[in-house]
Amino acid sequence: MAEGTFLVREQDADEPAVGEGASSRPDRAGRAGRRPRRRGPGPFTLVVMPSLVAVAGVSTFLALRSDHLSPGPSGGSGVTDTVGGKVNGSYVPWLREATRDCPVVTAAVLAAQIDRLSEWNDDTPSVSRQGIARFTDAQWKKWGRDDNGNGRSSPHDPVDAIMALGRQDCSLVREVTTLRTRGTVNGDLVDLTLAAHTLGTDAVARAGRVPAAARGVLDEVEARLARYESLVRQNPEATGGPTASALMSAPLHTPTVTSAFGTREHPLTGVTKLHTGVDFGGPRGALVSAARAGRVEFAGMTPAYGNRVVIHHGTIGGKRLETTYSHLSAVLVAPGQSVSVGSPVGRVGSTGLSTGPHLHFEVLLDGQYVDPMPWLRGPTG
Repeated sequence: MAEGTFLVREQDADEPAVGEGASSRPDRAGRAGRRPRRRGPGPFTLVVMPSLVAVAGVSTFLALRSDHLSPGPSGGSGVTDTVGGKVNGSYVPWLREATRDCPVVTAAVLAAQIDRLSEWNDDTPSVSRQGIARFTDAQWKKWGRDDNGNGRSSPHDPVDAIMALGRQDCSLVREVTTLRTRGTVNGDLVDLTLAAHTLGTDAVARAGRVPAAARGVLDEVEARLARYESLVRQNPEATGGPTASALMSAPLHTPTVTSAFGTREHPLTGVTKLHTGVDFGGPRGALVSAARAGRVEFAGMTPAYGNRVVIHHGTIGGKRLETTYSHLSAVLVAPGQSVSVGSPVGRVGSTGLSTGPHLHFEVLLDGQYVDPMPWLRGPTG
């Protein structure tokens, strides 16, 4: 369920008043039989009008530029840290998860690789290569999975694409590591892996190093790397502490995702916008538990979320961490109450803007919504 306020404010465009720049009264000189004297452009035309035209032009350019640099496929603002307006920190947990099994390819390298492949743009003129990672049908059949649990596996789903590219790269790491161990190739493993992704492992083996044809790709990835290393450092799971996937327990005993985090059309309002959390299906009255120890900030009824609980969990990597639990049939905590992980906070319901019993669960960093799934380590019971 898309949560929060889904009303679209339609601001009425003010109709310009009918101009009366020329007087409707006859000119006195005309009535006197004399030809009226032609006047030159006034101060408004010479000074003000050019400025207005310039401002309008700049505004139009910025508006178009803003559309071009809108956030990535997640469709929402994510955390405040962004790279070129194209990708935000909500991707970082998935980038880290995708590269967890092969430390050679880091989250930053994977992000820079995607930037080089597509600039995080799902659109492509090629029908044979799809999504932000530009997978072919054959490649997707081999590497693609439904990693975010939304019921479908698609190269156009950014989370699925990130995870699939991570699996492909990790496989290539193993291949080029074997070649280098045997002495067949020489070079940096990251460079060899990116070259193998570009031209194939056989081409790398024949060259015995990074082929010249792949050098430009490596340079382009390298040019993008620093900005993504900065993005990863600014997210809590990059601080050397516990990773996002080890920070929380699932709020339901047997969580089943019925609607994932990301852009979608709300089933009741018809508005397409960011679905700010994850919907877990469950029977009415099922116990909802705190995902992490903290202090209850809010517990009560809201128009859109219905019965809602908000828990503050302190800071992670200097950022304020909160979780929310919505559409509850009953609230079992009070504001100011301290809770531990697994403590009951409410029961599954369908209050507020809801089509049936479920739990809408959100994770916020510094007040910005992020995908909850990488933060959950499993059921509480």
